[in-house]
Amino acid sequence: MVAAAAEEEERAAELAGPLRDLLPAVDFCCAYGSTLLHARPDRTSMVDYILGVADPLQWHSQNLERNPGHYSGWMRRLGAGAITGLADHVGAGVYFNPFVEWRDKRIKYGVVRMKDLAMDVLTWDRLYLSGRLQKPVHVLVDNWDIRKANTINLEMATSASLLLLPEEFNEYDLYAQICSLSYMGDLRMLFAEDKDKVKKIVEGSFQSFQTMYRPLLQEYIAEGLLKTSPQGQHKTFWQDCGPSTTNELFSVLPCAIQKQMQGGYRDTPTRTVVSSKDMAANCVRRALRRQVMVSSARQAVSGLLASGGAIAAQYLGKKMAKAWQSRAA
Repeated sequence: MVAAAAEEEERAAELAGPLRDLLPAVDFCCAYGSTLLHARPDRTSMVDYILGVADPLQWHSQNLERNPGHYSGWMRRLGAGAITGLADHVGAGVYFNPFVEWRDKRIKYGVVRMKDLAMDVLTWDRLYLSGRLQKPVHVLVDNWDIRKANTINLEMATSASLLLLPEEFNEYDLYAQICSLSYMGDLRMLFAEDKDKVKKIVEGSFQSFQTMYRPLLQEYIAEGLLKTSPQGQHKTFWQDCGPSTTNELFSVLPCAIQKQMQGGYRDTPTRTVVSSKDMAANCVRRALRRQVMVSSARQAVSGLLASGGAIAAQYLGKKMAKAWQSRAA
């Protein structure tokens, strides 16, 4: 236990290196992505970061002075105002700098306004960064208690996944469904992402998923929404698919998803009432696909504009190569 804690502390210190050595101060930072699932990253891989800052305009102004080479030539010339405007008005609120060299590694970091990050975590208004935080990440800085706010995001992700799952499922099925939420409708999954991406994420960080979600699952069991028994490698769960439980799960979801319910419901002074689990699942599936498709498309266009042709082609080429390798395997 002590050795594991020491190793985790060493890992966190290593991941925080760019924050100490390279970048202006941030209010939130997490490292994420497939690179962190297995061996320590090297020059052939890229560690991904999300950086939350109070004022992106001020932060990019400082970073342009400190690290102008992180930005494409034309974004350097346009300046911090254009960088922030591109993220806010074209993208999903995040501006990414990929292929940044740091020591013997490569990193990619996305910069987001803290208020936008908190709003997405609490309401899924973009379901972009909230989707990242539904999966295990390494939180390195958290001045705004985003981890505490993220418990709401995790509860919403669990409820949405239960509505999409059948009456009987195992623990792996649940985490795979949670992991899949933010990929529904993502255009990159058609041609530029590993077809086994969800499987690799869940298998590579299964214990971390357990740490994140088991307290919530225990609450659901205590409330009678779930029953469980250990069978084989993973726990097996049974859920009540009746209207009462369905409506209780549906009521946890963000208002933006509840409002997209068409037919089969009636509004009460307190919440939307759903007539069946199948109808609730169809609503969730449709709403998530629409939301993710819009956010992923906007962020893709923003990335192309920000990076310029050569860098964008390099990044897309690496993504497509991994995708085709996974399909050929």
